[in-house]
Amino acid sequence: MPRPALAFCRIAALSACAWGCGSSPAPAADAELPVYLADRGPGLATSLFGTYVEPGQWLVYPFVEYENSSAFEYKPSEVGFVGNQDYLGHLVTQEFDLYTAYGITDRLMVELEGQLDTSATLDRAPDDISGVPASLKESGVGEIEGQVRYRWQAENERRPELFSFMEVVFPLQKDKHLIGAQDWGGAIGFGAIKGYSWGTLTARASIAYDDGVFEPGEYALEYLKRISPRWRCVAALEGESDELSLIGEAQYFFTRHAYLKLNSGFGLTKKTPDFAPEIGIMMTIGP
Repeated sequence: MPRPALAFCRIAALSACAWGCGSSPAPAADAELPVYLADRGPGLATSLFGTYVEPGQWLVYPFVEYENSSAFEYKPSEVGFVGNQDYLGHLVTQEFDLYTAYGITDRLMVELEGQLDTSATLDRAPDDISGVPASLKESGVGEIEGQVRYRWQAENERRPELFSFMEVVFPLQKDKHLIGAQDWGGAIGFGAIKGYSWGTLTARASIAYDDGVFEPGEYALEYLKRISPRWRCVAALEGESDELSLIGEAQYFFTRHAYLKLNSGFGLTKKTPDFAPEIGIMMTIGP
């Protein structure tokens, strides 16, 4: 059985386990919480859309992701060949990832995400005569990255929550070109969150560091709404440079400590992945 199929089987098994772990529903908007926290609760925002961690709590999220890019920009020199001209090839990646996070205090949290099993296939651009093979394939452990996040100001009725984050990408795949990171990278970013009776808005932006160069990084605008005790939905715009995606996510809570995340990105600009679905089970340990 192909590795992505095995990964989906693992996720399905976790889903069944989570379904049977207990019958207590997800916490709906807690009657004791103010309206502006009704969608998300008091936790700190993680790097995942619509996902929060509370002090003393662990998050464990195994998930599968597929990405199809019909206009993937590359230079032959970036994939191990000679040439610095930009081309647009067709890239397909499949990943089995694991995300973990821990809430240290009500202001500070850390997280780590790794692509534990990744495969990528690049079909050469039709006009590329540089010597790049018609199809390049790589597999193995992909990108490993971590973040530290800090809440500067808690939200109240009049003011938003303010937070910042620092991301580090580890250069663990120096002999690969399509998967993982070959050089140190990362980002420093800032964000704000404000909840209303009709939903919660989060905005963030960052400055990225890659191979010794600082440049404008990723930005996003997110809308979150709890629509019932068991269902929560997310809509977001996320971009970087000339790439922009529309992202939708549905979250279904099996219990207070496990919920399904169904997510997909849709490219709005030429060089953005056309289609990027994701499925996983978020599990919480602790309060």
